[in-house]
Amino acid sequence: MSVPYEEIDTPALIVDLDTVAANIAEMAGVMARNGVRLRPHIKTHKMPEIARLQLEAGAAGITCAKLGEAEVMADAGCDDILLAFPLWGRPKLERIAALRERARVRVSLDSVEVAEGLGGVGGASPDDPIEVFVEVDTGLHRLGRPPGVPTAELVAAVRKVPGVSVAGLLTHAGHSYRSTSLDELRAVAEREVTDLTETAELCGGELEISVGSTPTSRFGAAVPGVTEIRPGTYVFNDATMIRLGVATEATAAARVLTTVIARPAPDRFVVDAGSKSLTSDGAGTPGWIMVAGRPELSMRFLSEEHGIGRCAAETAGPEIGERLELIPSHACPVSNLFDTAYGVRGGRLDHELAVAARGKVR
Repeated sequence: MSVPYEEIDTPALIVDLDTVAANIAEMAGVMARNGVRLRPHIKTHKMPEIARLQLEAGAAGITCAKLGEAEVMADAGCDDILLAFPLWGRPKLERIAALRERARVRVSLDSVEVAEGLGGVGGASPDDPIEVFVEVDTGLHRLGRPPGVPTAELVAAVRKVPGVSVAGLLTHAGHSYRSTSLDELRAVAEREVTDLTETAELCGGELEISVGSTPTSRFGAAVPGVTEIRPGTYVFNDATMIRLGVATEATAAARVLTTVIARPAPDRFVVDAGSKSLTSDGAGTPGWIMVAGRPELSMRFLSEEHGIGRCAAETAGPEIGERLELIPSHACPVSNLFDTAYGVRGGRLDHELAVAARGKVR
C-alpha cells in the first residue's frame, strides 16, 4: 500500500481481515454442525470481496436489502441472491427481470399486490416463475402478517398469482435487539422458528423456513424445522452485539479510526468523526459507541463532524493528535458512509476494500 497504517487520514473505516475471517468461519461452522443453510446479509459490509469470502466458507448464497445491492453483487459473480425486500413499480420490475438473466433471484413480499407485479416478470416464461418468500411478522411489527391463519391465507392467495411460486416463509427477528439476556435471545429464536414451522403446516406443501438476525442466529440454528438463516452483522460485529453478549471487543472487526482534535475541558475530548462517519443509532445509551482498548473513555454525543467524548474522573485522557478506534453501535449504516475500507492484519495495512454497494438504496 502507498499509505502506511499510521498515516491513514481520518476518519476512516478500518476492517481487521483476520477477525473477519474468524467471524465468517465461526458462523459457517455453527450452520454446518446444525445442517442449516447460511445466507448472509451483505447490507452489513456491502463489499463484494467479503461476500466472496462468505461464499467460499460455505454460504449457500447471499441476502440483499435493495435491488441496487443485488446488482452490484451479481456484477461481482454472486449468482444466488435473496432480495429480502418487497419490489414495487415498473423500473424495479424491469431491473429484476434483467437481473434474473444472470443470477437466481428470489424476493420476499407480504402482499398479493407485490406478487401480481412480480408475476409479470415470472410470467415471461411459463417454466420459470419467480420464486418468492412470504414474510411473517414474528414480533418486530415491520413487515409481514401475523403467523398462523393470516399468513396461511396470504400464501394461498399468492399461490394463485400466475408467474409466481411460493418458495417459503421468511421472518426477521429485529426485536431481538431489545433483549437483555442470552436466555431472552434464545426464546426469541425458538419462537420465530416455531411460528414459521407451525404456519407452514397450515399452508400445506413443502416450504423453506428462512429466519435471520445475528443475535438469534446461533440459537435458531438448533431449532428443528429451520432451513436457512440470514445473519448480517456477525461478519463485523459492533457495540450492540457486544452489549447483547454475542460478540466481544476482540471480535469487533470494523472500527472507525479517528483523531483527537481538541481537549476543551479536562473531562472532555473531541474527535474528527461525527454522525457523517458514525451512526447515531442508540445515541446516548451507555456503551453505544465503544473506544477500543480504552474503557476509561466514552462517547457522549455526535454532531455532524464532531464526536464528543468523556474521560473518566482522575484519568489523563487522550492527547490532541492521538488516534482512537471507535466500535460503532451499528455496523451496517457505518459501511454505507465510506467509499473505501482499509483492511488491516496484525495492526498493519494490508489493502483497501471497495464498499461497492454503498448508497445503493433503490
